[in-house]
Amino acid sequence: MSAKPLMKRLAKWHVWLGWLIGVPIVMWTATGLFMVSKPIEEVRGTHLRLLVAEVPLVIADSPLATADAQLKEMRVTMQDGRAVALLTSLDGTITRVDVATGTALPAIDAAAARALVAERIVGGDAVRSVTLFAADEVPVEFRRPLTVWQVALDDGTHVYIGRDTGEIEAVRTSWWRWFDFMWGLHIMDLSDREDTSHPTLITFASLSLLGSLFGFILLFRRRKVREEIATS
Repeated sequence: MSAKPLMKRLAKWHVWLGWLIGVPIVMWTATGLFMVSKPIEEVRGTHLRLLVAEVPLVIADSPLATADAQLKEMRVTMQDGRAVALLTSLDGTITRVDVATGTALPAIDAAAARALVAERIVGGDAVRSVTLFAADEVPVEFRRPLTVWQVALDDGTHVYIGRDTGEIEAVRTSWWRWFDFMWGLHIMDLSDREDTSHPTLITFASLSLLGSLFGFILLFRRRKVREEIATS
């Protein structure tokens, strides 16, 4: 088959595909432009919240009452068969405390992090490495200011264990990391991968919508030209 008939056939298929996917493409680009036109904080109404001074949490008649005088919040969970309170102070410090006695529990070490992953994650016993990351040095894939143990598994999965919480804070598979990279490309933010509304993205979304509209409109012109040729 020569190149010319092949190109004509591809051009014909392109026209038919244009009719088939023209409306969805215009819809996707239009809705995409709408969604990136405002920062997600404004969409969620975060900008409407008034700043209120934080008041320490008061716990009366409890062994935990004197554990931390400047508590922000408390969460109770079961760890190793006992009730454990995760106390977060106003400065963000997290302390584990035995609910029954009020005794502060030690931070999780590498061995405990490894054991927790082996117990709660499929394939968690195949560990490649265990690394501690400070709150201000966590990998991009974690994206939270929390001191964590990264337990890397042989299959590429990274499990993050809070050093001070004793909890699984995140699970990042190899597929998740590729998905996160693609998401960064999608919103044109490869550094933090969280900014869904910025000038570059809005500009290219606008151009994409304009190009999609022009392409869809030109389909009608091409059809009209073909009808004129056929009747001449």
